[in-house]
Amino acid sequence: MTTPASKTRRIAIDPLTRVEGHGKVTLLLDEHAHVTQARLHVVEFRGFERFIEGRPYWEVPVMVQRLCGICPVSHHLAASKALDAVVGAAPVSPTADRVRRLMHYGQVLQSHALHFFHLASPDLLFGFDAAPERRSIAALAAELPEVARQGVLLRRFGQECIRLTAGKRVHGTGSVPGGVNKAVTPAERAALKADLPQVLAFAREGVARIAELYGARRAELEAFGTAPSGLLSLVGRDGRLELYDGVLRARDAHGAVLLDGVDPARYREHIAEGVKSWSYMKFPYLVSRGPDSGSYKVGPLARLQNCDFIHTPLAEAERAAFVAEHGGRPVHAPLAYHHARLIELLHAAEVIGELLDDPDLSGDDLLRKGPRATEGVGVIEAPRGTLIHHYRVSPDDLVTHCNLIVSTTHNNQPMNDAIREVARTHLDGHEPTEGLLNHLEVAIRAFDPCLSCASHALGQMPLHVEVRGPGGALLGSRTKESRG
Repeated sequence: MTTPASKTRRIAIDPLTRVEGHGKVTLLLDEHAHVTQARLHVVEFRGFERFIEGRPYWEVPVMVQRLCGICPVSHHLAASKALDAVVGAAPVSPTADRVRRLMHYGQVLQSHALHFFHLASPDLLFGFDAAPERRSIAALAAELPEVARQGVLLRRFGQECIRLTAGKRVHGTGSVPGGVNKAVTPAERAALKADLPQVLAFAREGVARIAELYGARRAELEAFGTAPSGLLSLVGRDGRLELYDGVLRARDAHGAVLLDGVDPARYREHIAEGVKSWSYMKFPYLVSRGPDSGSYKVGPLARLQNCDFIHTPLAEAERAAFVAEHGGRPVHAPLAYHHARLIELLHAAEVIGELLDDPDLSGDDLLRKGPRATEGVGVIEAPRGTLIHHYRVSPDDLVTHCNLIVSTTHNNQPMNDAIREVARTHLDGHEPTEGLLNHLEVAIRAFDPCLSCASHALGQMPLHVEVRGPGGALLGSRTKESRG
């Protein structure tokens, strides 16, 4: 039976809170308060791909960082990796590789710390239905100051790794097509190593804290917003967890491998992007499965289950325990992202320790070049998931094509599936309260979305402009239905 439009209620959560960027959730309820539709909308359009076209290729690694103030390093490095191929410098020198990796793992560590300790933990520690003023970093600092302090110090360490490799904590210039423009000095390495024992201790405490929280409410949290999907990530050529470089692997919702060992430069053979009228964010899917059943998750939960092992011992022990706790079956619960995220934070700290002991980090072979190419693809595992940068460059060094598929875009359909499940379970048939509506935000926050990174569209973008006088009278209008 179709509910008459006059009986339909529309509820909007606008804006979403404690996420990066601007988005909203809309619910449609029938006359009996049953949920008939739940959607995540990305409501800002930024069009960065078009900004990049026509620019000299060497500007791109710096320009693309302006996509985001939370994960600029990820865009900086993905663009650099793509353009390494253009300048004939793939692979880069060992020193450039180690410097970039230190920059990257510092980014992963600080971003994961920010998300868990400051954005997500108030919900987990104080409850989804707690008063809004209690679900905040201010309340966390007041009631659990040591937890808040650990988040701050972990972030500071990660940002210091970024500063020493990129030149600045935010929007640095350290990575360039073909390599890097500075190495890390022995004195800088020693300063970071002095803080590493505390960082490792905080990281281990964080994993223990989330494991305890999750274990105490396992049945409830595993059912919250759970919607099966595929999994996609980079893995090392030996199957290890690999966040900087590797090959693409995808599994179906049951864990069966669909793709493996795929060169990231061939991503377009396996990933397509759909669009829907109600969001500026695209909907990627696996070509082999089609748009209706080919969606997949990316990010910590996907990476932890897509890899065969983690090469650092502390994180591997936690990964093995995570897998054993779930009986080896794929985990699709959005809130399990938090557990996986903190295992990755621990792994990042361990990798940073390895890099600080590597003499190549302070080498002097910074830049390489070789035969030029006209196209390059750079893929990296950003904190939020698989990040793809693809460029074509003309003989006069100008970018003629740019395509970006960011982590949050990959997770678009799984996030919509999660809020639909939460709405059906927790809101259906009930009068929506602030606490119940926060359940939807909790599900979205678990993915750690970066909505400003993900907001661009494929195809035509309509535009309507109105000019009004001081009194509000319409003086003129213009509508543009297509490019040009």
